[in-house]
Amino acid sequence: MATVDRFRRPAQHEDLLNELSGKDGPFRTLVEALMFAAALGQRKNRREEFDKSGESIRLALMEGRVYGDVLIDMLAAVEVQQDPKILADDRLDDRVRIFEEYANGGLSYIRGELNTAATRDLDVLIGNLVMDALTAPAEEDDEVGAIMSSADLDW
Repeated sequence: MATVDRFRRPAQHEDLLNELSGKDGPFRTLVEALMFAAALGQRKNRREEFDKSGESIRLALMEGRVYGDVLIDMLAAVEVQQDPKILADDRLDDRVRIFEEYANGGLSYIRGELNTAATRDLDVLIGNLVMDALTAPAEEDDEVGAIMSSADLDW
């Protein structure tokens, strides 16, 4: 299996990604917005496949972010617990696909929140999602959150 050097972003959420990472958005880059969306997707148990993608992003940009490659590996390890070989070098394609699908699920969740929220202010919405995650008791199935908390990582 050929190893990917890029990851996809879901075309159906291009406008949302641009808002999230635009000049006035809560994230500086598309990569940061996708990392947040993937973590949110896992926390909300929303892994959603997609076929149509926007312009792909170089995987090196993810690996260059603090904990970017760690996030990809943790999502895969939690998703495929019965297969430790998911972390092997030749399984990067599988790990990236899991990341992409969780990011899509997270973006769908954000879109749903925007559609039902009293405000369309992304800074407020993202801030509320972060505060909910930090203040809510850890759910038993939020293994990524538990790992992140126990590692005391400074994002």
